[in-house]
Amino acid sequence: MTADTVALTAPVTRRRPTWPPLTAKLAAGLILGGAVVLFGLLGPLLVQDPSRVGDIGLAGPSGDHLLGTTQTGQDVLAQLAYATRGSLIVGAIVGVLTLLLSAFFGIVGAYAGGWLDELFSLFTNIVLVIPGLPVVIVISAYVPDKSLLLVSLVLAITGWAGSARVLRGSTLSLRGRDYVLACRVAGEKRWRILAVEILPNLIPLLASQVVFAVIFAILGEAGLSYLGLGASGSFTWGTMLYYAQNGLALRLGAWWWFVPPGLLLALFGAALSLINFSIDEIINPKLRSQTRASRRGWRMSSEQLRKAKESTL
Repeated sequence: MTADTVALTAPVTRRRPTWPPLTAKLAAGLILGGAVVLFGLLGPLLVQDPSRVGDIGLAGPSGDHLLGTTQTGQDVLAQLAYATRGSLIVGAIVGVLTLLLSAFFGIVGAYAGGWLDELFSLFTNIVLVIPGLPVVIVISAYVPDKSLLLVSLVLAITGWAGSARVLRGSTLSLRGRDYVLACRVAGEKRWRILAVEILPNLIPLLASQVVFAVIFAILGEAGLSYLGLGASGSFTWGTMLYYAQNGLALRLGAWWWFVPPGLLLALFGAALSLINFSIDEIINPKLRSQTRASRRGWRMSSEQLRKAKESTL
């Protein structure tokens, strides 16, 4: 048996696609974000009614109230648990709506091309310049009782256009690739090319855009609620900060009233940012090499850095 025969009869081993290892940033973001989500899901089941008024107002943390009470004697821990769930609901609704709207107007329009792409691009540009805060102010003037769903819809409608522009550019780039053109020549259906050949390559970008939309929604809702323009009758991190401000918690030294919601807001935003940065590194491997080079540079002396720059010139 010759070498050529052995080569022909040898089993063909398919190389599996390699994924980048779980980075420290991604692991920290998932652990921190998962802990906040778990608290928002299970916390309301373990605490009392957040609206129940007690006899002791502005009491510090104790055995009966682990995070103290508000000015009217309401339990801060109970309010924090329900506020976490409310903020997560806003982020989830805005994330899903942003994903659907940006994918439809960005991916479908760019792949279809022609007048449909021009129409979708024009509509996206119009929505892109609509400011969200004035829209919410106008809605607040005419709708006295705003729900979390209404606030989420306003944030989603005014926040999906930027993601659509990014997805449109990536879809236009993928539409001209050789394998997509080969599928067209082979007579594949347009919907199958879009679903099988283009969408899988956009999954990391879609995930990054959804994470960014959730960050934008939670921070936007917190800012609107802090200004008194958020959902009425609901608990979120922003409404807790708004009530703490009206109750003069900072002036009276009631740190347990405003520090926990502000801390959770900052921690969850940082966790989502770490996840978003990690997804960006997965999309663009050059970012990983730049990050590693920067870390090596931190450990190098000034003389070593000078020699490394001279060697690259």
